[in-house]
Amino acid sequence: MAREFQRGHKAKISDLTAGTDLYVGVQIAAPGLTFDISCFGLDANEQLSDDRYFIFFNQPKSPEESIQLLGAQSGDTESFRVTLDRIPAAIQKLSFTATLDGAGQMSQIGPGYIRIVAGGEEVVRYAFTGSEFTTERAVMLGDFYLKDVWRFAAVGQGFDGGLDALLKNFGGEVAEEEAPPAPAAAAPGFAPPAQATAPPAFGAPAAPSAPQAPQPAPSFGAPSAPTPPPAPQQPVHTAPTIAAPLAPQAPQAPSRYGQPQQPQFGQVPGQAAPPAAPFGQQAPAPYGQPAPAPYGQQPPGSMTPGAPQGVPQGVPATGAGLQAALQPYKETATGQRWTPQNQQLMRVDLTMGGAGVLARQGSMVMYQGKVDFGYKSAGFVGRAVGNATGQEMQLMRCTGRGQVFLAEEGSHLHPVELQGDGICVSAENVLAFDESLQYEVRRVEGHGIPGGALFTMLFQGTGTVVVKTHGTPVVLPVTPTTFADCNAVVAWSAASQVIVSSQVRLRRNAYPGHSGETVNLQFRGAPGNFIVVQPYEV
Repeated sequence: MAREFQRGHKAKISDLTAGTDLYVGVQIAAPGLTFDISCFGLDANEQLSDDRYFIFFNQPKSPEESIQLLGAQSGDTESFRVTLDRIPAAIQKLSFTATLDGAGQMSQIGPGYIRIVAGGEEVVRYAFTGSEFTTERAVMLGDFYLKDVWRFAAVGQGFDGGLDALLKNFGGEVAEEEAPPAPAAAAPGFAPPAQATAPPAFGAPAAPSAPQAPQPAPSFGAPSAPTPPPAPQQPVHTAPTIAAPLAPQAPQAPSRYGQPQQPQFGQVPGQAAPPAAPFGQQAPAPYGQPAPAPYGQQPPGSMTPGAPQGVPQGVPATGAGLQAALQPYKETATGQRWTPQNQQLMRVDLTMGGAGVLARQGSMVMYQGKVDFGYKSAGFVGRAVGNATGQEMQLMRCTGRGQVFLAEEGSHLHPVELQGDGICVSAENVLAFDESLQYEVRRVEGHGIPGGALFTMLFQGTGTVVVKTHGTPVVLPVTPTTFADCNAVVAWSAASQVIVSSQVRLRRNAYPGHSGETVNLQFRGAPGNFIVVQPYEV
């Protein structure tokens, strides 16, 4: 029979079960709220010194798989598999936590619990309710901690500040009560509790019988779903009304080849579907239906009685509407090393690729994880070349394990991946690049311009370089008659031949009304070469 723990209770794991392959289930829920349930693997100082032992939805297991996230099952909101004898010595404590994702507070939760299952049988359960909390947004439910042997403690400690406060408040050793030693028993294997439909595995014998050898533990399977306790009811007149957003209409599946497509609602059979509206204009209404109202206005006759007048539609309300309004701006993680978050923000994942990243100094706007930022010195020769050619780059080196977000003055950012080829980019238009790339200053010969030449940066190798532009650029193929303003061109393929076309003449400079287009670049090359031009002159 499972032992019922209260807040502050603790016991040795060996007093609860002889097994070390355990199932940990957490049940927590509240109407309209979403929870993130995680496990923190802490060191002897109760610090998360190795972020690989932060087990959550985006990192479901530790390196040696001693801690695994199993997901929702058998009535548990979230569940874990913990193999105590495989946990490395550097990890001294496992803290199981629940954090609110969005608005709300822990006082709104219904009856919940954290339980431990060994060999298919529940051995301990710590139950809690929302009445134990007030405005907290995170709660530490229970701990496995190593003090001579592994022990379990029911914590139930909440934090007003959410996950940030939870991370800052790890610590505080709880005095424990020594339990009398239990007789040694065979260690059962890992298995959650049996299904409800299965016969009970344990039952008291009718009469004393001779001792039998211990049977092997059942194989791992999902525990049975316990009957959920009734949720506390709220009076009708005090229960908040939550308006769910309308679900988007699913796109109509295309018809099979050779079969007619079913007409849309309001469309005359045999009649073609109305053409799509031009970009930026509203689509016409289907046949037999009134035209939709312009954006921000209600259609005639749809005014809700009692609704405030003059409020445009589409403005997010509080509560659930706030999450819907922020959804389009959430972080985008594609599993790639470089991921554009939008046109002006770039995300680089340092945990992928191994090598560091060189970025323009001051371009970091945010980062996550353990990231080190160091000064990248170009050396005496590099500074001399940069000062002489105007292609000097003040760089910083980003290393570690985490994600760095880069931007600069709202410029449009474009990741260019190189696979052994090369690209020429002005140093002014480089935001960041992989440290594995080779780069040098290339000279573009010409006459009639100051210094007698132009300079650019040549990047070669395997990696990514992030190019920044003012506005959306255009990519043009190189032809024998391709010219570009040297102040507007951003980059070009390394195999292109560049010739300076100068129109500087003393007579033309002596008169007002000069065109200002004194220096142009002519590009030549085989098919496949290109240039990138921005709608802006430096």
